[in-house]
Amino acid sequence: MTASAPGPVEAQFRASVTRFAGPARAVATTVVGVFGVVATPGDALPVAFGLLGLSLVAGAADVFGRSFAPAVVRAGAVAACQPWITSVPGTASLWAANVLTITAITWQWERSPRLTGPVLVALLAVGTAFGGGGWLPVALRVVVETVLARVAFVLLVRSTARTDAARAEQAALEQAEALDRDRRRREREYLALLHDTASATFLAVASGAAADRAAVAGYAARDLAILTGSDRSADTPVDVEAGLRRVLTARVLPVTAVWEPVPLVPAAVALALVRAAEEALRNAERHSGAESVSLRLFPVPDGVAVTITDAGTGFDPSRVPAARRGVRGSVVERMSAAGGTAEVRSSPGAGTTVTLRWARG
Repeated sequence: MTASAPGPVEAQFRASVTRFAGPARAVATTVVGVFGVVATPGDALPVAFGLLGLSLVAGAADVFGRSFAPAVVRAGAVAACQPWITSVPGTASLWAANVLTITAITWQWERSPRLTGPVLVALLAVGTAFGGGGWLPVALRVVVETVLARVAFVLLVRSTARTDAARAEQAALEQAEALDRDRRRREREYLALLHDTASATFLAVASGAAADRAAVAGYAARDLAILTGSDRSADTPVDVEAGLRRVLTARVLPVTAVWEPVPLVPAAVALALVRAAEEALRNAERHSGAESVSLRLFPVPDGVAVTITDAGTGFDPSRVPAARRGVRGSVVERMSAAGGTAEVRSSPGAGTTVTLRWARG
């Protein structure tokens, strides 16, 4: 059974500590070496300077490479030579203790305990062989600090893993919410399409406007193509004016149109604008009692807008039943799904103005 790959936070944490472990070890052991030389008696200075030189070489390997051997050699040499660099024979040198502690701790950040454990035992054995009884407290200190460093590292890794798990769960929830929003948007669009196509065909048949069976079959085929999505074009920039002009042909009420230059819009947006405008015109024809309708297409900052106005009987938008989807579904919700807005302003006896607006962003 293979372990799962670490998440991004855990991977970044591991990469960071691995990257900085070597330079941190190089700087710390070099500083300890300098102080060790300063504290070394005069007759042992040649050995001390030799160890400092070895420490500098190992430090360069720590900074510029990932080799494990130089750090082992440095720690072993300092542990073996500590009797010659201490003022009291047989007493463990602080230099050796500090180098071993720094090395053991930083190893916990970049190496597996299966590798560092046996090596550390060997280094402590070297120190014990050359340091005598005074080395026991040093060995104890190194072991305790190494264990504590490993425990701290493991806890931090587990914390980053929990962070990754929480982030993954949050991302999954956001994705599910996005899918749910998209599903609801598609349902609203489908209901709007159903209202605009099939119900319009049924109304035409019921009113006798489409008595020809071939015409009815043609309407039904067109409705089916729209509802199944096979009649949709690619989402490319298109001229919304051309679509609106086609909508104005063969209207029941005369339409006075004002066309101002507007930018191209995505095909999905143009489709929403055209169908919402068509529904607003259809509502004016059915319910307003007006003698004519006016339509205006004009630009807005980073987008376009369309207004459909009639001077008919008007109505109170707040009293429209929820089951009626002509305004709410085919106009307001359709524009919202396309990233735009639809505003319906009307009152009894004051006519109706529908404003459709879309802008990028």
